Amino acid sequence: MPAESVEPAEGERGVRKVARVVLLDPRDRILLLHGHEPDDPADDWWFTPGGGLEGAETREEAALRELAEETGITDVDLGPVLWRRRCSFPFAGRRWDQDEWYYLARTARTAVAATGLTELERRTVAGARWWTCQELTRAHETVYPTRLAELLRTLLVEGPPARPVTLDTEIV
Repeated sequence: MPAESVEPAEGERGVRKVARVVLLDPRDRILLLHGHEPDDPADDWWFTPGGGLEGAETREEAALRELAEETGITDVDLGPVLWRRRCSFPFAGRRWDQDEWYYLARTARTAVAATGLTELERRTVAGARWWTCQELTRAHETVYPTRLAELLRTLLVEGPPARPVTLDTEIV
C-alpha cells in the first residue's frame, strides 16, 4: 500500500536521502550499474544509478546530477517517482541506512561514460549494462531492489503508478 511520505521522522539521524533513476532506453531496456565491495570484487550486485542528496538540492536535482556523474547521460526526461524504499546494508566498512526514491527517466542515448565518479565509486563500480525485462527476470546475479524484474514488468505493462509505491524495507 503506498504511503503518502517516507521522509525520515524529525530527529531521525543517519538516514541518507537518496534519489535513484530507473532509466529506460527506446527499447524499454533498463540501465543498471555493476558494483562490488571495494576489497572483494566477487561480492557484487547490480543497481540503478543514483545517490545521496548534496547540500540543499532536491531529490530531482540529485537524480539528474547522479545520473550525469555515473553515466554521462544528461539528455533525459525525468518522470514521476515510481517507488520509495528504505534499506540498510553494509558497504565499504560501514552500515548505510537509506531512504530511496526511484524516478522514471527515458533517454535515446545508450552510450555510457562514467566521468564523474567519486574515489570510492571508481574503486567499486565495475561497469554498466542495459537489461531487457526478460534478461532481468532470468538473471542469477544480485539486483537491488530485489524485486526489480517484477517492478519493471509491471511498469512496462501498466505504466507509472498514480502515486509512488512504497516497497518493502530491505535489510542486508
